[in-house]
Amino acid sequence: MLYYLGQYLQTIWGPARLLNSYAVLITFALYLGFFLAYKLIPKFYNWLPHDRGREFTIKENADAAKGKPTGAGSVFITLFVLIVFLICPMNWYRSAVVVLTWLTMLTGFLDDCSTTSWGEYLKGALDLAISVVTAFVLYFGLKQLSPDGLVKFWIPFHAGQVVVNPIVYIVITTIMLWASINTTNCTDGVDGLSSSLVLIALITLGILFYFILGHKDISAYLLLPHLSTGAAWGIMAFTMAGLVMGYLWHNAFPSKCLMGDAGSRALGYFIGVCVMVSGNPFIIFATSSIIFINGGMGLLKVALLRFFKIKIFENIRFPLHDHMRKNRGWSPTQVLLKFMIMQLLVTSAVLGIFLKIR
Repeated sequence: MLYYLGQYLQTIWGPARLLNSYAVLITFALYLGFFLAYKLIPKFYNWLPHDRGREFTIKENADAAKGKPTGAGSVFITLFVLIVFLICPMNWYRSAVVVLTWLTMLTGFLDDCSTTSWGEYLKGALDLAISVVTAFVLYFGLKQLSPDGLVKFWIPFHAGQVVVNPIVYIVITTIMLWASINTTNCTDGVDGLSSSLVLIALITLGILFYFILGHKDISAYLLLPHLSTGAAWGIMAFTMAGLVMGYLWHNAFPSKCLMGDAGSRALGYFIGVCVMVSGNPFIIFATSSIIFINGGMGLLKVALLRFFKIKIFENIRFPLHDHMRKNRGWSPTQVLLKFMIMQLLVTSAVLGIFLKIR
């Protein structure tokens, strides 16, 4: 809305053209997101459900979380929707992604409000349904955006682009989104951990969209495809980053509130969407390697045991942050800082390799 308002007002008042500057809009969205989340989340403490003890965690963590306001993700994801529609220039498929992000939050929030957990299969089925719908939305949105009507990937160690078959794209996107939702959800077990790792992912994606893929000269220099809507996706990524910062202010150890499934599932979904929009699914290694290892290996361990009776990692507790706390004696602060350091190291290395070795 502000972007289009700026186009109209600049004919009357020159400085209004700043509302057409993506750099200004990104800065405004980041700070507005932080301020609103910081101020508004505490005002909902009495309205939010209270944690019943975390499902995937050691007993000490569950006891520490029990009784705290949870589902704070419902507040900052709703703010995300409002800010994005206020600030960011929108098209139909970005609007659809924003609505689907909110719906993903809603499924998690209803589970947070439930007196008993919805169960793994119901939540997994809902995640799958949302992921499939989103895969179709992204495919047709990117197909419409493409000059030749083809959806392509740029992949590591290859200078050109690879045309992606529609069915292959739908399958890859569905798997990506489902995995991102569930691994991010499993990582939300130590105060500040999931939100800090997500923040690294969001800032990485925001930089990638605005400064690299969305910039004609830089993308051409790096032999990367130019994403004409990169700046708009950058606004969305930095908006979410600002909101996560505002939430993290209250979730830092010892936390006063929890994002719940409402927050973790929606954040995982949004990261997965951004990775697919970037045109390179392998970017997930730059954004979420530690999240996928921390939560994903546990999901793999359970799936292999339950469906194929195959036992792996018998002596390792998952999510991995629980193993580090229970078996290695790490404190919550040590888990947070060490996991963040590992992710920053991986992010720097992967981006350097993917962007320069073409």
